[in-house]
Amino acid sequence: MAEAREVAYAALRRVEENDAYSNIVLDTLLEESGLSGRDKSFCAKLFYGVLENKLLLDYNIAVRSDRSVHAIDRKVIVLLRMGLYQLFLMDSVTNAAAVNETVRLCRQNGLDKAAGFVNALLRKAAADQQLRTPDPKKGKNKYLSVRYSCPETIVKLWRESYGDDVTIGLLKSLSERPPLSVRVNTLHTDAAKLTARLAAEGVQAELSAWDDNALLLQDTGAVERLASFQEGDFHVQDMASQLCCRFLDPQPEETVFDVCAAPGGKSFTCAERMCDRGRIMACDLYEARLGLVQNGAQRLGIHIINTKAGDAAALQSDTMADRVLCDVPCSGLGILRRKPELRYKDDLGLSALPDLQYRILCRAASFVRSGGRLLYSTCTLHPRENHDNVQRFLAEHEDFVPCPLSLPEGMTRGIPEPDNELTLLPPLHGTDGFFISMFQRK
Repeated sequence: MAEAREVAYAALRRVEENDAYSNIVLDTLLEESGLSGRDKSFCAKLFYGVLENKLLLDYNIAVRSDRSVHAIDRKVIVLLRMGLYQLFLMDSVTNAAAVNETVRLCRQNGLDKAAGFVNALLRKAAADQQLRTPDPKKGKNKYLSVRYSCPETIVKLWRESYGDDVTIGLLKSLSERPPLSVRVNTLHTDAAKLTARLAAEGVQAELSAWDDNALLLQDTGAVERLASFQEGDFHVQDMASQLCCRFLDPQPEETVFDVCAAPGGKSFTCAERMCDRGRIMACDLYEARLGLVQNGAQRLGIHIINTKAGDAAALQSDTMADRVLCDVPCSGLGILRRKPELRYKDDLGLSALPDLQYRILCRAASFVRSGGRLLYSTCTLHPRENHDNVQRFLAEHEDFVPCPLSLPEGMTRGIPEPDNELTLLPPLHGTDGFFISMFQRK
């Protein structure tokens, strides 16, 4: 596993030093590594385990060191996190291997002067075998922050917004692997045929409880290598995004605007629900990202999607739409288990984002015809970006009324909210953390 540890160390340093996206960094390095499948699995577990437990590991460094964590070389901190994670949270690794391999990595990367310090701290941890956390009686926010490696600002926000039970469920879900859900391309096939084809490709598929054309996959490997994917039988899309399209309910021959469309998943699902008849205008700020929409539509055999580059808050169009989908940029607090590095960013944009989102929502509303629907969504769990924006919009737009969401059979709400709003919670719904609200123009 020596080379697997080296790859994990290189990937963790890139995330730590360059604010790189974890999934892109790891996928790139694993592709170049030549590691066996077993070693790749070990590397991925170590890499994501360290990221997901960063604050807990740093706390355990701090209580065993006479130096401040901030005073320790960042390269050494990464090594210490790796060593402690293997000691306390990887049962497959012996204490001796956790200590010795970390010290070896230290020397191998030109950190000989730190090797004694790393060795001493890890041996001290191995001897006491105690993963330490703060005393919850001295501060619950601090305790939960360290225990689940989530900044106190987010813990405090969630406790105040959703209560302790929901918050603890959200925090526990941060270390869980999100399910892989896909949308059946009903222009090509159906759920039963796709399930059988995937089985022949060695992939287990299960029908979603929330939609007859959504599947949950296991044992996929790299999805893009599957013939069923390459030939356009499905696209990858979290169930939360699929529910957006279900609630919007676009019909054949209608005109639909998707104002923040890239990479295009919701546009694709809308087109399939419309039987590829009608018109979809997919808009995004960046022309390059619209290339993802165009390529995806071509792979899926969709012909009704046109793309347009532009600022969603200042979008121009002479056409009115029957349905407008407004999935705005957000802080991403609902997808932290997919992108664990996001939670540690100093600025998640929480001060500026609600106003930007509101401007986009107002602009999107101007394109909705009389009797048409407007759907607002985010992949975050933050009332200022969600419920507060919805209430402000209704207060300032008398020509729009709330449009109740008809939930799939068996779906329950995790928090009290109006019937035109839905907050999706990972531990309850198995989706990304997500918010959906819908309006109808008078």
